[in-house]
Amino acid sequence: MTEQTSDPSVFDSIDPALKVVSAEIDIDASAEVVFELIADPARQPEWDGNENLGSAVADQRVHGVGDSFVATLTKGVDRENHVVDFDEGRLIAWKPSEVGGEPFGQKWIWEIEPAGQDSCLVRHTYDWTELRDPQRLPRAQSTTAANLLASLKRLKALAES
Repeated sequence: MTEQTSDPSVFDSIDPALKVVSAEIDIDASAEVVFELIADPARQPEWDGNENLGSAVADQRVHGVGDSFVATLTKGVDRENHVVDFDEGRLIAWKPSEVGGEPFGQKWIWEIEPAGQDSCLVRHTYDWTELRDPQRLPRAQSTTAANLLASLKRLKALAES
């Protein structure tokens, strides 16, 4: 863990390979079922393995790049999530920000690869290569593959139920 600092140059000394964390899991459900659980922000707190998402209002289903949705964190703060990559049923990625603000620099990526009619491989990636806010560094560094796998396991349980 890096010592707390207000100097954004601290990011330059961190190995870029440490700034991208990923995990994957096979799920015995269709890619469409899994994607729907991810693309509907109101469902996201059900599978969040970081224990970070408190709630999201209904009717914010993501449909493409440029969409955004607001989620309330467990600590009561609202975050606007800007969709930056999207392929219906296959890929969705977003960058969080304060509501109405510019993204902080982290990107949450979900890739779904169909592996048959009722199964798929799901890869979840947390990429903070563009993060430059030293206040967010400890949280970024504490997001591990184990955190991502916890979300994947919860997503698997929901999709297979």
